[in-house]
Amino acid sequence: MKVTVVGAGAVGASCAEYIAIKNFASEVVLLDIKEGFAEGKAMDLMQTASLNGFDTKITGATNDYSKTAGSDIAV
Repeated sequence: MKVTVVGAGAVGASCAEYIAIKNFASEVVLLDIKEGFAEGKAMDLMQTASLNGFDTKITGATNDYSKTAGSDIAV
């Protein structure tokens, strides 16, 4: 399952982290309008993968809705 989270701020990042930790999806896309913010937040979350024990792929995108294609859920 693929999930898109619109907004990479505190709420969006927490939502993405929870989805990853609970293994609800195999991929999470963080989307934000602030240049580079979602990409950085996704990198931060991916660096905690081994610590938090998840293998969900988290990616970030700035105004690139093509990366959200095929999402089963949008938050």
